[in-house]
Amino acid sequence: MPRLSPIPAPTSLAPQPDEAAQSASTQSQSKKRELQPAERFALRVGASTIDGLGVFAEEAIPVRRKIGELRGESISVREARRRAKGRARIHIVEVSETRAVDATDSVTALRNINHCCAPNAVLRISQGRVEFYALRDIEPGEELTCHYGESHHEGRLSCRCGAANCSGKL
Repeated sequence: MPRLSPIPAPTSLAPQPDEAAQSASTQSQSKKRELQPAERFALRVGASTIDGLGVFAEEAIPVRRKIGELRGESISVREARRRAKGRARIHIVEVSETRAVDATDSVTALRNINHCCAPNAVLRISQGRVEFYALRDIEPGEELTCHYGESHHEGRLSCRCGAANCSGKL
């Protein structure tokens, strides 16, 4: 039986109209699947008066706007608690009863957000993502802070936020 071999198309021909439409559709779908940047506003990491490093707004951030996401390795809560035991600095957030995000090796600035009893941002967990939103207008140069809520510190760590309503403990 004879074998049919493909005939190469000449390279000088332009794509046919439906080929161009298909190509544009494929490009559009791939753009939809691309990850959004972890930060939606310009941020920088620098020395914090609260503790160690902090994250600072490089531009104004309006109230209720999403600042960005904390990205990292998805791990089990059991593994997260094991890792947290031997670390001086912990960049882990539990996102469900069984899963956590470990941002220790992440390059996102938001991994350096410090706790404050009077925060200017809030941490929200949505579909396994750790997202930060502005609670009020944030000025350029201002340190971003959030209230950590329940933490592994269980009240044993002193809070250094300096807020008028500071609870004194984390």
